[in-house]
Amino acid sequence: MHATPQVSAVTRGPAHHFFGYYDLCPWDATGRFLLVLETAFMDRPPSAQDAATVGLVDLQDNCSFHPLATTRAWNWQQGCRLQWMPNAADRLIIYNYLQDGQFVSVILDVHTGKRRAIGHPIYTVAPDGGQAMTLNFARVHRTRPGYGYAGAPDPWADDPHPDEDGIWRLNLHTGRCELVISLADMAARDPIASMDGAQHWFNHLLFNPEGSRFIFLHRWKGPREKFRAHRLYTANPEGSDICCLAGPELVSHFDWCGVSKVLAWARVAGRGDHFYMFTDRSSEFEVIGEGVIDCDGHCSYSPDGRWVLTDTYPDAAGNRTLIAYHPATNRRVDLGAFYSPPQLRDEIRCDLHPRWSRDGRKICFDSAHEGNRQVYVVDFPPADEG
Repeated sequence: MHATPQVSAVTRGPAHHFFGYYDLCPWDATGRFLLVLETAFMDRPPSAQDAATVGLVDLQDNCSFHPLATTRAWNWQQGCRLQWMPNAADRLIIYNYLQDGQFVSVILDVHTGKRRAIGHPIYTVAPDGGQAMTLNFARVHRTRPGYGYAGAPDPWADDPHPDEDGIWRLNLHTGRCELVISLADMAARDPIASMDGAQHWFNHLLFNPEGSRFIFLHRWKGPREKFRAHRLYTANPEGSDICCLAGPELVSHFDWCGVSKVLAWARVAGRGDHFYMFTDRSSEFEVIGEGVIDCDGHCSYSPDGRWVLTDTYPDAAGNRTLIAYHPATNRRVDLGAFYSPPQLRDEIRCDLHPRWSRDGRKICFDSAHEGNRQVYVVDFPPADEG
C-alpha cells in the first residue's frame, strides 16, 4: 500500500553515535549540520569517568563527523540535553557538562570554538534563548536511572521532598538561577496515599512554542511500590498558575500542540490508556488516534502541526515501529520497523526517539538494528504520500 521510504545511516562505526531524546531538533538552521554524540561503547550505563564526544555530522560532505567537545554529563536516553540555541541555531549549541564535581552547561560557537560556561545545567530552553528551566540531575540519576547523570552528589538525598530542591529557572545571560517550584510544594498539593514515605522528583520539562508556559512531570515512588506514580502539570516560568492535566496512575510521553494544548499518552479514569489532547488550564480533553495509534510512544508534532511522529517499544519479534499519524484524516503511515537487540534494555535501551527536521521534510532517529548505535535519516513524506 505504501512505498518503503529510504532510510539512510548518517553516522558510521566503529564508534557508536546517537542524539538522545525526541523533544529536541538536532539540525542546525541551515539543514546542513546534525548534532550527535559519539561513544566508544554502547552496552552499559555511563559512569562519571566516561566521556561522550559532542560533534557535528556534515550532511553535505559525505556525512563526515567533526568533533567539537567532550562531556561527562550524559545518559543513553537524553544524551547531555545537547541542542541548538534557538536564537542562534546556525552557530551556537548548548549542552550539559560535569565540571569540578558539579553539573553545569556550556554554550559553544561551533564555528569559532568560543565557549561560555554557565554555573547550572539546562533541561529545556525557551524559544527566545534567554532562559531555561532545569532540575537536579543527581536526584534523577538516583530515582530514575538512565535520565540523570553520574558524578555529582544529591545534597537532599535523604529528604523525600525537600523545600530547597525542585524546578529551577535559569537566566542564560546572567547565570542567575532561582527555585520556582519545590518538591515539598508539589508533594503537599492534593496528596494521596501512594505519596506516604515516597521519594519525589521532577522530570521532562518542556516550554511551549511561545515560552509562556512549560510542562513537567511530578513523579514519586514509595519504598514498597513496584511502579512510579505521575502527575502531568503546566506552569508559568516563574512557577505560578500551576495546572494538573493528568495522573496519577499513568502519564508518559507528551508534546505541546500550539501554546495551549498538550498531546500525552495517559490513563483517564473510565476511558483507559490512549493518546489524549488536553487543554491547558482546564479540565477538557479528548482521545486522539483511538484504534490507529494505540500504544505509548515518543510523540511530537511536525513543524506545520499536521502530523504526529511517534514510535513503539519492541514487539514480540523485537522490532520498534516508526509511525507518522495524520490527525485530520485519522491516517497512519508506518515508516519502518527496526530491530532492538535484547541486550539493550532498561536504562541502556536504544529507543528510536524520532525527531523532525526544521522544515518537516526529514526525520532522524537512533537505532541499533545493525548491531551498534547509529543515527538514521528518512525523507518525509514518503514518495507515495505526496
